[in-house]
Amino acid sequence: MLIGVLMATSMSTAHAADDGKDAIEPDQPGIVESSSTVGQGRALLETGLGYQRDKSDGVRSRLWSTPTLLRFGFAQDWEFRVETDGYQRLRASDASGTVRASGWADTALGVKWHVQDGDANTNKPGLAWLLHADMDSGSAAFRGQGWRPSLRLTAEWDLPRDWSAGLIGGLYRDRREDGGHFIGGILGASIGWPIAEQWKGYAEIAGDQLASTRNGGRSISAGTGVTWLVDRRVQLDASINRGLTKQTADWVLGLGISIGF
Repeated sequence: MLIGVLMATSMSTAHAADDGKDAIEPDQPGIVESSSTVGQGRALLETGLGYQRDKSDGVRSRLWSTPTLLRFGFAQDWEFRVETDGYQRLRASDASGTVRASGWADTALGVKWHVQDGDANTNKPGLAWLLHADMDSGSAAFRGQGWRPSLRLTAEWDLPRDWSAGLIGGLYRDRREDGGHFIGGILGASIGWPIAEQWKGYAEIAGDQLASTRNGGRSISAGTGVTWLVDRRVQLDASINRGLTKQTADWVLGLGISIGF
């Protein structure tokens, strides 16, 4: 990640004046992902540093992570995806003391299929299906229960004056500690706007875990952030999210970089 940051910051800002043709379209930041794919024979690495803080039921926790998504286009409208929260470090404290844990998060494998191009003249959205499966591959402290598949549909609209809007919805299947399975929901909406040349802002509200209390409850957050297209192959981003439910971390901060190949 550090090498990528150095690459981005060392590039001449003259590249930022590119017309944007063939510019990368990362899925980060945010939960509402783009409907585009990277294109056949191309790859896109999206990585960064995440920090979340939470206080719930007398427990204070701090979690650092390195969320990473690798996308590779094996056809013009199809891409293969490898996603993980990377290396994590957790510190949790309550009245009885402090617990620390570190290790690797689970990895998810998936595909994205871009099924429809958007058309601003007819208000037709760009559409894509995403099929993922999280594997129980992480370190013991961060490992989930078995394979957890999910299916999502994302839609993007191009609006006047370079504004945009997005929606994502889907279902996931997870496993409880007692061995039983359940189905949960995913739902989010976002709005994006231009700030300056190559700079954009966004705001979103999203639930990445919508389930009954027995099955983990509802994880819903509201967030905002900015992106800077340094070059048509490099983007930097920063984001902040506020948890709206008990099951969501109080605050989540992120810094990211996306590099196309």
